[in-house]
Amino acid sequence: MTLAFVFPGQGAQAIGMGKALAEAYPAAQAIFAEVDDALGEKLSALIWDGAIEELTLTRNAQPALMATSMAAMRALEAEGVSVSAASFVAGHSLGEYSALAAAGALSVADTARLLRTRGEAMQSAVPVGEGAMAAVLGLDLEAVREVAEAAAQGEVCQAANDNDPTQVVVSGSKAAVERAAELAKEKGAKRAVMLPVSAPFHCALMQPAADVMAEALAAVDIKAPAVPVVANVRVEAVSDPDQIRDLLVAQVTGSVRWRESVQFMAGQGVDTFWEIGAGKALSGMIRKIDRSLASKAVGAPEDAQAAAQSLG
Repeated sequence: MTLAFVFPGQGAQAIGMGKALAEAYPAAQAIFAEVDDALGEKLSALIWDGAIEELTLTRNAQPALMATSMAAMRALEAEGVSVSAASFVAGHSLGEYSALAAAGALSVADTARLLRTRGEAMQSAVPVGEGAMAAVLGLDLEAVREVAEAAAQGEVCQAANDNDPTQVVVSGSKAAVERAAELAKEKGAKRAVMLPVSAPFHCALMQPAADVMAEALAAVDIKAPAVPVVANVRVEAVSDPDQIRDLLVAQVTGSVRWRESVQFMAGQGVDTFWEIGAGKALSGMIRKIDRSLASKAVGAPEDAQAAAQSLG
């Protein structure tokens, strides 16, 4: 078995996530305390007992999902599995920060603060209602790129997330994305669904947020990760701290090339993916990308125990 650890992005959040991990493992509990301390507020209370509408706000969802992923990572470590059991780590959008924290490139406190900054910057880059995202189901990346280009009509409209062979997300100006959704259906898409997001992520409209992140990342210490990180925007394994910093800035406006990232890791011999943290969205995508790959969600104490046992 050749492993990769992958970390979920926005959309995986749920009230109560990570609570069982914190109750079962002191090291997982310590992660939530560290994130609360770094942000100067009880984010853990929101995660476990708050309102989903508030947790889903980008400024909260991003550090909350990272905290849950890192709690799952600490649970695995308590069961005797370190990050070095994996050949690669990777994350979907904000999950790349979780991957970097798991690999020791970023401290948990710095990661929490960076994600709070990233969430706020992405939220404020475009006035509410001016941007949108839509998931196009049943067309490949090339076809969606053509649709986005035709729909732009002088506005921003880009393929933002290449999730799997059946799902590509477009992002940009609201009217352009709505045109793209209609055009995609005309081109044979099974469905084109407007997404309930608060901003048009991973497109050129996010440039103000990229500028904010360039400044924030310049002030943070990044170490070489213990395990190579497969970067969203480059689809290659990176370990150089300066390159990691540059790619995290590029990631704000760049596409999440998730399908290619999974294919890259599979091409390097990875046959098993562990999804560390909340939900099972990435496992679903991985199955659609390559049915021969095994995937396992590690988000609860029993998952951590079963995963450790599977390594013998």
